[in-house]
Amino acid sequence: MKIAITAKGDTLDSEVDPRFGRARYIMIVDTDSMAFEAVDNTVNINAFKGAGIQAASMVSDKGAEVLLTGYCGPKAFQTISAAGVKVVSDISGTVAQAVEKMKSGDVTYTDSPNADGHW
Repeated sequence: MKIAITAKGDTLDSEVDPRFGRARYIMIVDTDSMAFEAVDNTVNINAFKGAGIQAASMVSDKGAEVLLTGYCGPKAFQTISAAGVKVVSDISGTVAQAVEKMKSGDVTYTDSPNADGHW
């Protein structure tokens, strides 16, 4: 399964970035093989608006089935949910630890945003 995880760096040892739309990287990880792609999200870090929507579109385009992040605002949540991607919020630790949580089933999917718009 492909999952997306927000990250502060471009390795599996990087810390999870609590921000979704403005995370430095979005890691696309295959949970079976642990192969990953670090997607540079710099274009959205300083975006005036729409960072979450653009990041959500990218996650969907990369084929991720689940997003693991700290916080997801209302517009990003609506966009990513409409694309059929499940969201797990309040994730912390490293990317590798987040993947292990996902693989062990130690995650809870959310059905609503957990941050205000323009957080």
